[in-house]
Amino acid sequence: MKHRLKFAGKKLIRMLLLLLGVSLLTFLLMWASPLDPLQTNVGQTALGSMTQEQIAELEAYWGVDMPPAQRYLGWLSGVLHGDFGTSLLYRQPVLTVIGERLANSVGLMAAAWIFAGVLGLVLGMLAGAYRNRWPDRVIRGYCLLISSTPAFWLAILLLMIFAVELGWLPVGLAVPMGLQADSVTFIDRLRHGILPVLTLSMTGVANIALHTREKLIEVLSSDYILFAKARGESQTSIFLRHGLRNVSLPAMTLQFASISEIIGGSVLVEQVFSYPGLGQAAVTAGLGSDLPLLLGITVITAAIVFAGNLAADLLYGVIDPKIRRRAAKL
Repeated sequence: MKHRLKFAGKKLIRMLLLLLGVSLLTFLLMWASPLDPLQTNVGQTALGSMTQEQIAELEAYWGVDMPPAQRYLGWLSGVLHGDFGTSLLYRQPVLTVIGERLANSVGLMAAAWIFAGVLGLVLGMLAGAYRNRWPDRVIRGYCLLISSTPAFWLAILLLMIFAVELGWLPVGLAVPMGLQADSVTFIDRLRHGILPVLTLSMTGVANIALHTREKLIEVLSSDYILFAKARGESQTSIFLRHGLRNVSLPAMTLQFASISEIIGGSVLVEQVFSYPGLGQAAVTAGLGSDLPLLLGITVITAAIVFAGNLAADLLYGVIDPKIRRRAAKL
């Protein structure tokens, strides 16, 4: 137990340094952006009709009149005290906006993440078991096709087929338009989330499936599998005792590493389906020069990705006893 706490402590220190670097890089990119917050959000015509005092007030509101170093250090000081600032566009605390949007996105991303991991593992083992036969060829062709397909194009294609042409599913949004919050049912939310989840999960299957296939082929070609067959073990027993156990660690590594891909893909998918989630809020903050909101979203999503990788490292010892015994000797 002691070595796990020590390991987790080192990881947390790295996470803090990572979050600091991510926030600084995000701030520098926003500062170097050619977008003028005043012209973007107020408009050139409106600015031309304002007095110098009004323009100065707007510059103070958007932070244009403040030196970059002072502005970043001020934001960082607030974060250390638990205050991520106030969103310039939504006029609400950043954590409140992120909490509302994250509540919409977390179910979407979690469902896509689980479905992609399970389906990728199953397809990869199926392709490895039927190597160079028609199931393997079909699965490899699907994975290669999906890997080369942009997420936003796939989202538009699914939207045109299932929402526009067939009319089976809603065109967009997270809930039906015009309904009050207390009138929205679970079925309504489920129907509006099917296409975004399907898009995100389809794009996440390919890497896990192809990597699992190669690992399973390597395992099935090893000497101990030949010995297991000589002892009379059934094909099912070989897959479960040797194949699944050996491919689970690499698959789990890719599964937790795909959290960043799911979050990145949700930005495009939510834009296509007009889904009011965290990804759409990030795009709005970037285009609207809402620096506090964009910094908050970037830091929190980076923390989620790092937490996923930490969970994968800690689960290694649960799945593989060799790793647990080796870590206990350190």
